[in-house]
Amino acid sequence: MRHSTRGQVDPFIVMDVMEAAQRAEAQGRHIIHMEVGQPGTPAPEGARRALAGALDQPLGYTSALGLPTLRQGIADLYRRWYGVDLDPGRVVVTSGSSGAFLLAFSALFDAGDKVAMGFPGYPSYRQILKAMSLEPVGIQTRPEDRYQPRPTDIPDGVQGLILASPGNPSGTVLNVPELRALTDAAQAKGVAVISDEIYHGLSYGDRCHSALEVTDEVFVVNSFSKYFSMTGWRIGWMVVPPEQVRTVERLAQNMFICPPHASQIAALAALDCADEAEANLAVYAENRRLMLQELPKAGFDRIAPPEGAFYIYADVSHLTDDSVALAAEILEHAGVAVTPGLDFDPVRGGQTLRFSYARATADIAEGLRRLTEYMARR
Repeated sequence: MRHSTRGQVDPFIVMDVMEAAQRAEAQGRHIIHMEVGQPGTPAPEGARRALAGALDQPLGYTSALGLPTLRQGIADLYRRWYGVDLDPGRVVVTSGSSGAFLLAFSALFDAGDKVAMGFPGYPSYRQILKAMSLEPVGIQTRPEDRYQPRPTDIPDGVQGLILASPGNPSGTVLNVPELRALTDAAQAKGVAVISDEIYHGLSYGDRCHSALEVTDEVFVVNSFSKYFSMTGWRIGWMVVPPEQVRTVERLAQNMFICPPHASQIAALAALDCADEAEANLAVYAENRRLMLQELPKAGFDRIAPPEGAFYIYADVSHLTDDSVALAAEILEHAGVAVTPGLDFDPVRGGQTLRFSYARATADIAEGLRRLTEYMARR
């Protein structure tokens, strides 16, 4: 049977690592998971209770843009977090942030268009673009810029720019002047901006800033996956300019019909569970402290400043040029699953690793102990 060229995307390496770790666990080994960006906590209790109370109701199709109450709740969140007065009519509820990217790319770009993004960056940007016959264009960011692009880095001849703050894998954050400079430079070039803000709420100093604080001419993507610990519920959202709402709605009607009704009910209740989410954040903060303290003892001392999210991105060029092999070695001999940097940077990623600290503190402490012990005898 024939297959399309655009369907031949690269694997999501972290998922391959996770499967290898699960195979090791199936053989009876105890593996510490530092590979996947998934909270170790369940969805907020209020979200679970809300869904349980709704299970006797018909959970059928909703509006393609999402439940009006949820769209209003998300708009209210922008007022609380950023002081932005957001029309809920601009909020689009999606099937995870992945669904938002599919809708955004479909609404903004034609086949053959070029979309720029910083390397290192979330790998699925590139693969979704390729699958949609779009061309990803990598910007080689610099450690001294905290792995975030400069306005002068925006290439000529691109139609789109993806920003990510906090970044994955770096965890670094764009401040308001940086967001303004980047969006102004993009708009001067006629480049559409998509701002990935999926890790907002997870910061360890100043709060995260939304691109909506500096411009309305932006597609903002977010999700309940990270701050609200709802990865498997596949529920996210997007904020779009007013003139794009109907375009996105027509696409959503045809591509998805609607986001999952059950997950929307849970997400609406999750918005009122800030205390639980903040308690999870306190765990991540302690995990981050341990990581910054202990990773250098294991030889991983060249790291980006992790201002948000729950990742450490480490330069391991003094240890290897093959991060895939090093990650496999660490899994085999230390029982710790980590992610090779090739997921995030196809050019320099052979010399980097990402460590996630989204799990329980006891697991992180044990993983760090194993890493230090193994690297000392390696």
